Formats: sequence, C-alpha cells, structure tokens
Amino acid sequence: MAVPGTVRLGLARGALELRQFFRNREQVVFTFSLPAVLMILLGSILDGPTAQTGVSSGQLLAAGMIGAGIVSTSFNSVGIGIAADREIGALKRLRGTPMPAAAYFVGKMVMVAVTSVSQTVLMAAVAMLLFRLELPSDPAKWLTLVWVLVLGIVSSTLLGIAISSATRTANGTVALVQLVYLVLQFISGVFVTPITHLPRIMVDVASFFPLKWICQGFRSVFLPPEAATQEMAGTWELPKVALVLAVWCAVGLVLAKVTFRWTNEAK
Repeated sequence: MAVPGTVRLGLARGALELRQFFRNREQVVFTFSLPAVLMILLGSILDGPTAQTGVSSGQLLAAGMIGAGIVSTSFNSVGIGIAADREIGALKRLRGTPMPAAAYFVGKMVMVAVTSVSQTVLMAAVAMLLFRLELPSDPAKWLTLVWVLVLGIVSSTLLGIAISSATRTANGTVALVQLVYLVLQFISGVFVTPITHLPRIMVDVASFFPLKWICQGFRSVFLPPEAATQEMAGTWELPKVALVLAVWCAVGLVLAKVTFRWTNEAK
C-alpha cells in the first residue's frame, strides 16, 4: 500500500492533535480563558477616552488582544507542546513512522487554525459585550480579517516550532516562550494603548516581530478608520502588515526546518 502524501498525513495528524487537545480539559480551559480574562481585567482597569473621539482605550486594547490571542494559541502552545512531546519521547516514537516532519508541521497548523479561530470568536464576543467593539460591516475588512488571521497563524506556528528547540528541557522552553511573549506584548502596544504612548525605540524593536503587525491588522478590522491616527505611522499600513507577516512565514519555515529535532539527543 502506498504511503499517503504529506498533506493527507498532515491532515490526519491534525485530527489527532485536535482530539488530544480537547480531551485535556485543563489545557482547553487555560488556552481559551487566559487571554479573555486578561482582556476583561485590563480593559476594565484601563478603559477610558482617547484622543480619537468615539474610540476608547478599552476598545484599542480589546482589538489588539484578539490578535495577541492568536499568538498565544500558536507560538506559545506549539513551542511548549513540542518541547514536552520531545522530552517524554513522543517525537522519537513518531520518527519511526512514515510521517515526515512536514506532515507533522501541517498537523500542528490544523490544530492551531481551529483553536485560533475559536479563540478569535470568543474574544470578539467578549469585546462586543463589554467594550462595545463592533463587527466589521465592510467586506474589505472581513477579507483583511481572513488574511491577517491566516498569515498570523502560519508565521506564529512556524516560529513556535523553531523556538521549541531553543532549550533542552520542556521547563526551559516554557520559561523562554513566556518571557518572549510577555515582552513582545508590552512593546507591541497590546497592554499599553494607544501604542503612541510607548517609547519609539520599543516600537521600533517590536516592528521586527509579527505580534505588533498582527495586532495592528486586527485593530484595522474592528475599529473605525479614524482610529488609525492612534498608530505610530498614523495609518493602518496594511500592505506593510501583509509584507512583514509573509516574510515571517518564509523565515519561520526555514527556521523550523533547520532547528526541528525529534529528540534531545546530541547529533
């Protein structure tokens, strides 16, 4: 019998990843609740008027945190999950099967896509209820939502695969991933709104990474056009958002292929 193609194997692996994810109730609750709880707490504390009439700081924060939630369900979850699988020998056992690394990557993408879309729906619903965020009525904004979501998922997942090999232990990876994610949230304007309140040097550093652009893309979707004045450039810069995220998809793929290890054993 012929070995199934990489995509078919990847989709099968993705179905298995989803079953494993949803069977772990603690992981499901933590993955979906943490970003939403942070948005509720921070939004309630920091909500107030901004220089843009009709746009509150709570709305700016909520729109950005919807984007940050994608990075949480992709970069964080994938990086930590792969490191844990490697440490307990699960990846070593998978290496003995006909499944190539590319199919394993596709499986992770499938799992992340489902959880990220679910996370986006949940956080958007909470933001609409508590911070009066509105769903876009313009088809162009829905299209922007789709491509920012896709590019954000792909780039963040591939970078999560890459960072999973940065340390030799699962605990080390947890610490590294959480540190990187926390720092990027602060300097990318997720927790500090509007982003113009941050020192320029911090925003310049954040501009090298996907999170800032993912959040900016989501703000362009959920906020009125006038809110673009709250960005550092004074516009949404959507072509630049697409370019940066596409570049990170390519860079992430290279990093994932070069750094991915089935085991922690020295080569």
